[in-house]
Amino acid sequence: MTSIRVYGTNARTANPEPNLDALQQEKKALRRQMSGRRDALPPEARAQAVARLVEKGLRALRDRQALVGAIVAGYMPFRSEIDPLPLMQALADAGARLALPRMEGEHLVLHAFTLGDVLVAGPYGILEPPLEAPVVTPDIILTPLLAFDTKGGRLGYGKGFYDRLFARHPQAMRVGLAFAEQAVEKVPRAAHDAPLHLVLTGG
Repeated sequence: MTSIRVYGTNARTANPEPNLDALQQEKKALRRQMSGRRDALPPEARAQAVARLVEKGLRALRDRQALVGAIVAGYMPFRSEIDPLPLMQALADAGARLALPRMEGEHLVLHAFTLGDVLVAGPYGILEPPLEAPVVTPDIILTPLLAFDTKGGRLGYGKGFYDRLFARHPQAMRVGLAFAEQAVEKVPRAAHDAPLHLVLTGG
């Protein structure tokens, strides 16, 4: 594949509430499967995907949101997640202001961030801004994931951090970043699982 795929999703899709025990088991099995799939991607495929994400992801976001002065919350890559930092740099070059999450108890709090800032290790070893960095309100939230579908479904690690973040900032555009290989036909979703507005892949 030679171009990025942009998945515009229906973020208003209603979800009937399934049996929660069965849903959790289905999610658990899919997490195992998709973690292995993502981990298996070779370094050259990863690098190519990140380059395409920068090249065309910037265009896709600019088409949907004025970037000058917009606050874009990114993330520091964890495990085998697609690296968002080159795209974040391109967004900053286009006039956006950046933020990163800081873990505080069961919540993610977004703090102002500039590439090159000194970061500290959080509870899971993920780098995050220091406590004294200003807290900000996002216009766009770049979101890591394990799997996604074309209806805006997103499968994370199961801790609910991003669901709680989305609930605190309902006005922000929720944008998933992924490798094309992370697409599935349907992500199991409960009624409280907030769908993504857009998914950008480097495939």
